[in-house]
Amino acid sequence: MKGEFGFMPFIYSSAYVTVLAFILSAPLCLFAAIYLTQFGKHRLLQVMLPVIDILAGIPSVVYGVWGVLVIVPAVAEYVAPLFGVASSGYSLLSGGIVLAVMCIPYMLNMLIEVFQTIPVGMKEASLSLGATHWEMVKHVIIRKGFPGILSAFGLGIAKAFGETIAVLMVVGNTLDISVSPFSPGYPLPALIANNYGEMMSIPDYDSALMFAALLLFVIILIINLFFRYFIHQTEKI
Repeated sequence: MKGEFGFMPFIYSSAYVTVLAFILSAPLCLFAAIYLTQFGKHRLLQVMLPVIDILAGIPSVVYGVWGVLVIVPAVAEYVAPLFGVASSGYSLLSGGIVLAVMCIPYMLNMLIEVFQTIPVGMKEASLSLGATHWEMVKHVIIRKGFPGILSAFGLGIAKAFGETIAVLMVVGNTLDISVSPFSPGYPLPALIANNYGEMMSIPDYDSALMFAALLLFVIILIINLFFRYFIHQTEKI
């Protein structure tokens, strides 16, 4: 209302929540995909694939409600006290946890597809040379599928950065730049969703929100281009 605008707290909150979600979901997805495709029984994989698809199809608002009912109270009553911190539960950590759960189906599905496309002959050749099953996974499956792994992680990060409703419901929507995950935040998509409809009558505010949308688009585009470049470089190796 004073004609002063700035986007740093919103970009910071978006990046913080996205990094938290990636840290929580990426290792889980990678090891789960390895287990399901290389160590688990085929029957288990056949059961898990439709479950993963169902999780991917759940609306984000349902994840948001789950976050408000389960994750926010858990962070406030159990997680924050462990670190000697008082928190309402509406925090960057809650947003990161909800986003991590939302990203798991997408990344896990892609990783399973990547590992299933690796030729059986390469695995058998490795085992025939005396490699253990884990050595075969480490030196053949992961190395051969590395570009696909990067693609899955890039998709997960881009989705997490642009997610709106679920994060909006649990992150607190408070302007703050704090290193503590128990502090509330205000991601860029939440800013647009919260304010765009009612602020269109104020020209400067409307322009600022449109610029926020452009910023969001550019940041996600840069993330995707970065991963595409990285994938292209790894395919040369």
